[in-house]
Amino acid sequence: MSSHPDMQRVSYVQAKYIDELMAKPHVIGVGIGMKQTGGEITDIPALVVMVDEKIPLEDLDEEDIIPAELEGVAVDVQAMGNFMAH
Repeated sequence: MSSHPDMQRVSYVQAKYIDELMAKPHVIGVGIGMKQTGGEITDIPALVVMVDEKIPLEDLDEEDIIPAELEGVAVDVQAMGNFMAH
């Protein structure tokens, strides 16, 4: 995956927006991966925003909505559930 020519661009966008994305409600992590559509992994490099749960857009304030793309890089919001350390 890291050899994909667009991964460097995704890494740049991740570094630029990670603090802004992590400040949004329900966001628990921001990584780099391949976009998933309908549960299937695609060949599209993406900024993966991990959330504890997906909230319907109409229930979010405008400033809390995670964009579908940032600077031309796909953003994939993935529900991960809650993590607990033991």
